[in-house]
Amino acid sequence: MCLTVQNVKEIESMNRIKKILKEQGRTQTWLAEKIGKSYVIVTNYCNNNSQPSIQVLTEISQILDVDIRELLVSTKDN
Repeated sequence: MCLTVQNVKEIESMNRIKKILKEQGRTQTWLAEKIGKSYVIVTNYCNNNSQPSIQVLTEISQILDVDIRELLVSTKDN
């Protein structure tokens, strides 16, 4: 598989946690406390340096009261 610029951008931004937090006026520190993870782990999620497991992503979606799909970048064009 050949990586295109678009593929790289998608890989670099797999989740939208940071954007949702900003929209809700919440902080990464707040989310870290709510999910019982360190600030560094949540920062890594928000900066797409690492990705949360499905279980953690589900917990985040419940805490932020959003559909889990809103936290993910779509891999399909509309």
